[in-house]
Amino acid sequence: MHIRKDDMVMVLAGDDKGTRAKVLRVNRAEGKVVVEGVNRVYKHLKPSRKNAQGGRLSKEMAIDASNVMLIDPSTGTPTRVGVRYTTDGSKELFAKKSGKTLRKLTKANPKYAAVKS
Repeated sequence: MHIRKDDMVMVLAGDDKGTRAKVLRVNRAEGKVVVEGVNRVYKHLKPSRKNAQGGRLSKEMAIDASNVMLIDPSTGTPTRVGVRYTTDGSKELFAKKSGKTLRKLTKANPKYAAVKS
């Protein structure tokens, strides 16, 4: 999964389809992400010593990572992403539509550097 906290994503499916928002949390084990303002539910709270009034608390629930797509910062459109090695041997995440680099994934490794002949 190439989605990280604070990435801008677009929701592809569900009630909030088309929403662009920031990722708050990523659960890699379950393949889910929590996106700001998306998939909101009400948690009903019973009156207690801490919360004498009780009431309803609105919170975001996780959605499947396959239902969101990263937004390319250079074009502002949702795009698929790929991984490639650069000439110095570092691995980077890039946007398939524009070909621009989104972020570095690893440091330079001479083992994967392009061979100059």
